[in-house]
Amino acid sequence: MEYVAGPVLGIETSCDDTSAAIVVGKRILSNVVSSQADLQKKWGGIVPEAAARSHTEAMLPAISEALRGSAVGLTDLTGIAVTNRPGLVGALSVGVTTAKALSLALGIPLVGVHHLESHTLSPLIESDVPFPHVCLLVSGGHTELILVKRPGVYSKLGGTIDDAAGEAFDKAARTLGLGYPGGPAIQETGAAGDAKRYSLPRGLKDPSFNFSFSGLKTAVMLLAEREGEALDRPSAAASFEATVAEVLSHRAIFACRETGARAVTLVGGVAANLRLRATLARAASEARVDFFVPGASLCTDNAAMVAHVGAWRLSTSRGDDFDLDTEAVSSLPTGEAI
Repeated sequence: MEYVAGPVLGIETSCDDTSAAIVVGKRILSNVVSSQADLQKKWGGIVPEAAARSHTEAMLPAISEALRGSAVGLTDLTGIAVTNRPGLVGALSVGVTTAKALSLALGIPLVGVHHLESHTLSPLIESDVPFPHVCLLVSGGHTELILVKRPGVYSKLGGTIDDAAGEAFDKAARTLGLGYPGGPAIQETGAAGDAKRYSLPRGLKDPSFNFSFSGLKTAVMLLAEREGEALDRPSAAASFEATVAEVLSHRAIFACRETGARAVTLVGGVAANLRLRATLARAASEARVDFFVPGASLCTDNAAMVAHVGAWRLSTSRGDDFDLDTEAVSSLPTGEAI
């Protein structure tokens, strides 16, 4: 990948994390993330209106902190990259409006970045990942298998037909009384449990590129009702976590075999899960497939991965992303690729 010369400001507000970063090519100079987890915890999930208000309050302080941490001034910036699709439209609008104002005031180009593309290309920040490769993208809103032929050229192989993996984590954690957000709660509680204690369904039958987690979610609910006070919560959490990890890993390696790809990447918020990382690493090793996963700070929503894609796209001087017509788009038309 080629990158525009000079620092790029990245802005990410697609969901409930307000993030700003300064990146030069693959080099991350700063990556500030202001989380709303404590705010959203009292509702047990994300309230879009509250998320948008929180972004409004946190946006400028995050940008200021990113500039200070990188020792880069506003007038040193080469361009601005902002997540503009998909996501919560109110949240996205805060980032997009801020990016437009800075672009106009500074007279520098602005590029709108697809949230999933920034996740998909995040392993390239830290590693030389070969092409083509299979990308397993798992987050609160998305679970997809993508064949990455080269940057900008992607083919979706499959995805969830119901709940995303991260959504299933949140719902299972709520059922088990473990709190929000579900991913960290399941991982922490499950660390003390026996992952083989409870047998849980794995969704769609093989062979398939698709996933289904609604049955697993229901199974956890029925398990909790059946066991009552006798439920071993750590083991239930571990069993759920192991089931999800095994299904995701198995399908990812199946995708590698079917496409002939010799490498697999793991990205998205759920990619921070230690059991999933270990399970896919082991499966990849057994299949003699190279495995790449970015550091945990690049798995959850962050502006460094947005700036990275922006620095590349700005270098290509492509399309109409370079004007102030960039808009926040909550959902994408059916079939639109990243």
